[in-house]
Amino acid sequence: MSSASFFPNYFGSSDCGALKIPVEHLEYDYIDKCKDAKYLEKILILLRSGKEGIYPHLIDFCESRLETLNPRSRALRKEIPVATSSHLSADEWSHIEDELRIWQDETRVMETCLKRQLTFEDVVDQNMPPVRASNYSVPLSGNSARKQKRIQPRDYREWDKFDAEKECQKIDGDVIKNDRPAIINAHPTTKVDPSSLATEVRNLLAEREKDKGNEAFRANDYEEAVVYYSRSLSIMPTVAAYNNRAQAGIKLKQWHSAMNDCHSVLELEPCNVKALLRRAAVHNEMGNFEMAVEDLTAVLKQEPQNVLAIQLLSETTKKMTDVRQGKARKGRKIIIREEEDFEEAKSEHTDCPVEPSQLVGGDGRSAAAAERGDMGNAQKRPYGKGDGAPHNESSNSHHGHWRGKGGSSDKYKVPQDGKEKVANGTVKRGSTVLAQADSKETPAGTNVGEPVNLDAPCGALPLPLAHLKNEGNLLFKNGQFGDALEKYSQAIRGYRDAGLDSPDDLCILYSNRAACYLKDGNSQDCIQDCTRALELQPFSLKPLLRRAMAYESLERYRQAYVDYKTVLQIDVSVQAAHDSVNRITRLLIEQDGADWREKLPDIPLVPLSAQQHRREVPPSAEVLKARAEKAAKDAERKEEVRFADLKQDGNEFVKKGQYQDALGKYSDCLKMKPEECAIYTNRALCYLKLERFTEAKEDCDAALKLEPSNKKAFYRRAMANKGLKDYLTCSTDLQEVLRQDPTVQEAEKELEEVTILLKQSLVHESQAKSRKIIPITEVDGDQETSTVANSDSCFREELSNKSQPNNAYEFGQALNNACSSGDMASCADMLASTAPEMLPQFLSTQLNGQTISFIVKVLDSHLLEKDPNLVYKHLSHLHTADRFSVVLMLLEKDERRHVSQLFEHLSSAESTEFTKTDVQNLANKYI
Repeated sequence: MSSASFFPNYFGSSDCGALKIPVEHLEYDYIDKCKDAKYLEKILILLRSGKEGIYPHLIDFCESRLETLNPRSRALRKEIPVATSSHLSADEWSHIEDELRIWQDETRVMETCLKRQLTFEDVVDQNMPPVRASNYSVPLSGNSARKQKRIQPRDYREWDKFDAEKECQKIDGDVIKNDRPAIINAHPTTKVDPSSLATEVRNLLAEREKDKGNEAFRANDYEEAVVYYSRSLSIMPTVAAYNNRAQAGIKLKQWHSAMNDCHSVLELEPCNVKALLRRAAVHNEMGNFEMAVEDLTAVLKQEPQNVLAIQLLSETTKKMTDVRQGKARKGRKIIIREEEDFEEAKSEHTDCPVEPSQLVGGDGRSAAAAERGDMGNAQKRPYGKGDGAPHNESSNSHHGHWRGKGGSSDKYKVPQDGKEKVANGTVKRGSTVLAQADSKETPAGTNVGEPVNLDAPCGALPLPLAHLKNEGNLLFKNGQFGDALEKYSQAIRGYRDAGLDSPDDLCILYSNRAACYLKDGNSQDCIQDCTRALELQPFSLKPLLRRAMAYESLERYRQAYVDYKTVLQIDVSVQAAHDSVNRITRLLIEQDGADWREKLPDIPLVPLSAQQHRREVPPSAEVLKARAEKAAKDAERKEEVRFADLKQDGNEFVKKGQYQDALGKYSDCLKMKPEECAIYTNRALCYLKLERFTEAKEDCDAALKLEPSNKKAFYRRAMANKGLKDYLTCSTDLQEVLRQDPTVQEAEKELEEVTILLKQSLVHESQAKSRKIIPITEVDGDQETSTVANSDSCFREELSNKSQPNNAYEFGQALNNACSSGDMASCADMLASTAPEMLPQFLSTQLNGQTISFIVKVLDSHLLEKDPNLVYKHLSHLHTADRFSVVLMLLEKDERRHVSQLFEHLSSAESTEFTKTDVQNLANKYI
């Protein structure tokens, strides 16, 4: 019906108000065709306003149309009235009343307890911290606690004598006299004595102090935050307060206090994520990288997606790797300085401090070489022209000068406090670190002053020579290069006198003595010892590098260049050699011009066996394990991604109806994960769509092996059995689906259809089995009578012979003959001679509705009166036959009535072997 019939004739568009909606739009047809949700909202507002009348049906229709177009429209929102006691059940309302009553009682008890206890201001009067960002605090018990005297009323005549100025002065004097001065409290107490407070009050005050600490933390006032957190912990120790104080300690770089707070949290909650994360941060700052990794691993076990933990773990792992690599390459570094130039260098550093990434010594060499400590020369000293040392273009004039051969070593002094060393291992300007004894023969990590075993074995050297070498190493570490040189010289002479044959040990002795010569500025003797060492061990790295330095100090740049290039052939990672090659190249270009390479000596070719950077060092067991774990994780992750992609592609093909393509994708998924149940059911669906029922059934069987209660697998196997015309198994699977979920309508429809098909197949099967081919021949009348008589006698003889079957086939033949001829007597004889426990086995291939009905009739009419015990035994075993429940479901109404009559007659029979209760229980399995 159109809404126009409801509207008065004078209704026009001008009466619709500010919405300006024509009358024609307030109709069912227009609203049904309208697709503009905004415009429909205006129509709905106008209809609800009632300005043009109330039309409930039209309003409902407009709301339903608007909900179709925009379900989230604001115009569809309806106000929900406040719930009252009438809206709730009696139990819910009584529960609410009980909770309110309990809350009221608890509040009264708490209020009474608080009144009996001291107030917080009385407890913390003397321990109040200062106002934020100041050092002043005012005691609470001031003028506020002072009771003011009641002012007496004055007579009007007294007002004439009242001196206002004098009274004002009195008031000001009282204020100045009675007000206490502000107390400066630079170090507020962080502890509060809560011994007189109840537990509820402690919890309340501890939470209040913690909130104050949180406010201070958000204001970046971390010291004040620590004070409040400490006060909260003194009142009531909590995990949150410990955690917050640990974070504030980290902000203040108070690592040990933060560590203690984290330990306190983990004692209360061993798996607290925040405490583990903050302890890992502290370990990372303190250099305990392995412990930090352990804590971060524990965090990621609980929260695998914790971004902060993942980031911190990556940084910590990188730092730990860098430290290990640095330790593997790093030798012992000795820091010495030139006393005569120390004051000048110090004054320069005061104006321009060296940053960690700044080049040290002004010679263009990076700090990486100083950290590695290659050849014990973490940083070369600056040279100057005119004193037997090479000129350094980038060096400043304040650097000291090297003396020539035989120069004194008294001007070098080893700083004992190590203050000349920068935090990252680099050295300040004016300092010099030179070659040390080979770290192979020097105890790694031994500090000056630590006890050293001077009798430690050194290769093949005898004990006296090893003792001398160890003494030389110790003296070298202590900066006593002249004494160390003497010890190495004694060891070399002893080696020669003993006639030993150990070139490796002699090479090390020469190399170490060369380091001492280089320290003392005796470059010529250093070159001779390095050459002897190289004759014993060609292409030995340290002698080559020390000889190159000695050549460079003597301004023999060509020979130095050759040795540096040889060093780089042996190990390309020696940064000092790279820097020196670049420096010497510029000097040679200035000295010899563009043809400087032609004037160089031949650079020897280093064999591959001596090239250290080409040697493949076998990784350790830990590295191999880590690589294997990483490879396994990467492979697993890639496999997961590929599996998800294949599954998604298969699902997309199924949606498009491309089942053959989907079949290939699901097969690839099963190759990767053969135990994925969902893939089997998905592929079974594709097989069903392609009418490949056998493969579909196999996939459903595989899925049910993995998940025995998978509803999809049961349903799709039922469809596969239906396609294979195995209606009985199909019916069983559909019944299992309905047992798990009775709301599956598809299974109900399929079960009805399969039940009809099953009945038809059983009828056809019984008819096919009952048919018998009988030959027809023409005979005379007398012969026909005799033939019929003979055939009847033969048939009866056959039935009598088959009354005692020996197997299921014979039983089935005899039962079919009796059913087809309606001979209940012969069937009764056969059942009487058959053991009841054998009946289910004999009926396994002949069980159908007609057979069950016939057996029930025979038991009721022929055997019940003779032997009711036998009938009871047959019925007790008959229901255990295969497919009995399905066949029983297919019985007709009359057949079910015969079954009920049999059990009624059986319950009325008298027997000592069973009771009426037993019969009733047995009947429940049939009826």
